[in-house]
Amino acid sequence: MTIRIGYHAQNVLGTKLEPCSLAPLTGYYRTGCCDTGAEDTGLHTVCAVMTLEFLAFTRSRGNDLSTPMPQFNFPGLKPGDRWCLCVLRWKEALDVGCAPKVILESTHKDALRFVSLEDLKRHAVKSEQKK
Repeated sequence: MTIRIGYHAQNVLGTKLEPCSLAPLTGYYRTGCCDTGAEDTGLHTVCAVMTLEFLAFTRSRGNDLSTPMPQFNFPGLKPGDRWCLCVLRWKEALDVGCAPKVILESTHKDALRFVSLEDLKRHAVKSEQKK
């Protein structure tokens, strides 16, 4: 894990990256934020609100996010949970019409390397919801 002294990640709106979820604890580094670094080859940068449709979609693509895996301290996700998704999985879901809603304030600016701010805004929900 890379330690970032004085590091202040930004979200897609150009402001400070806000936490995505502390329960369940998310993020590549399990800090609650969709922060990223060289180790995060999947770019877990999109803070998304899980839906049944998206959970079924990602399971069909080989990434089961619903089943608990206690050996990895992973509780399994359910609709309404927030999770830091790989940006390319979110884009894949977008392309087939089942992208989950996103929290812009909690989505890392590096997501913009692969998806447009306009697409993210079309799928945005307010950050005041459950963290």
